[in-house]
Amino acid sequence: MATLPLKMIQEAANRLKGVVHVTPLDYNTTFSRMAGCDVYMKMENLQKTGSFKIRGAYNKIGVLSETERQRGVIAASAGNHAQGVAFAATKAGIRSTIVMPEVAPLAKVQATRGYGAEVVLAGGVYDEAFAKACELQRETGATFVHAFDDPAVMAGQGTIGLEILAALPDVAAVVVPVGGGGLIAGMAAAIKQTAPHVRVIGVQASGAPAMYLSKHAHARVETPEAITMADGIAVRLPGEQTFKVIEEFVDDVVVVDEEEIAATILLLLERSKMVVEGAGAVSLAALVQGRLALKGKVAAVLSGGNMDVNFISRIIEHGLVKAGRRVKLVTRVPDRPGELQKLASIIALVKANIAHVYHDRAARDVPIGQASVEISLETRDTAHSDMVLKTLREQGYPVDRY
Repeated sequence: MATLPLKMIQEAANRLKGVVHVTPLDYNTTFSRMAGCDVYMKMENLQKTGSFKIRGAYNKIGVLSETERQRGVIAASAGNHAQGVAFAATKAGIRSTIVMPEVAPLAKVQATRGYGAEVVLAGGVYDEAFAKACELQRETGATFVHAFDDPAVMAGQGTIGLEILAALPDVAAVVVPVGGGGLIAGMAAAIKQTAPHVRVIGVQASGAPAMYLSKHAHARVETPEAITMADGIAVRLPGEQTFKVIEEFVDDVVVVDEEEIAATILLLLERSKMVVEGAGAVSLAALVQGRLALKGKVAAVLSGGNMDVNFISRIIEHGLVKAGRRVKLVTRVPDRPGELQKLASIIALVKANIAHVYHDRAARDVPIGQASVEISLETRDTAHSDMVLKTLREQGYPVDRY
């Protein structure tokens, strides 16, 4: 018998009808050209609460006994799982308590409360919040809803696999983000027991590669730390139950690095006008950044879109710099009228746009009679920014990029 029977996932699909969105599976020409295969994006970033987590949470709550429902549920989370459990519990008409770290983003705390949960802030990191949740669970008798290591949770997440097969029967491979393993375990069980020929491949961040290491070692491996911008999949130790399912059904797990994740987030913003968090973008990153060489129709799960707006601005700025579309220069000009205008006119001639300029005649390392000028420019690409530097140097300006 399978470690996660197909019947459980099919029952979860029936339980979730009318509760969750059947999210779009959208073909993308640009990403297909970059990946060398036909890329379809499964947009769980458009799911209620902004991620797939509601599926597993609601299914878990749906199988509780009446006595368990009366006692309510409890969970520990810093983000998507918190919101999923809160929404699912309120939808089911039962009480929920979510323990979140004291440093959890205010927007996520407010969203979790907005979905109807009682939020308890405890500890500086997730592990401390988890310990507090376990303590409260023992005191109250509430049912603990684990973020991934639970068959009912896995079955709920597996409904995404059934939706992909229904919408794209000739899909060749499905690429899935991996943290603790609940999402890919459920999806792989659904897909392999329905269409065994379809490949299921997981993707982790290189800074949190526990499942990657475990899959290749065929035993659970704990990493000393899990540091990545993809915080939704920053897990040090895979789930015990999820790993068994993954060993049975998942074909492979690969990793992508931080630069590849950031570049893919920016691509999604710019090309598809979609906000996708780091954890949600790793599947597409593996395809468009060359980590996977697949053919035919490939579905990439965009697992969530709950990204802090301040982080979005950092991603955009970093991405523009990496792409050569934002460049910062420092040079010197004679300290007399018209010299700054002359510099600006040269920049205008090469079609670069000045975003910011700082003129300082009192800088410590600038000789008397000259002024330091720091300029932030918007350019088309790396070749264009290189041409700007070359032109300024040919005109006699001592220019450094920083």
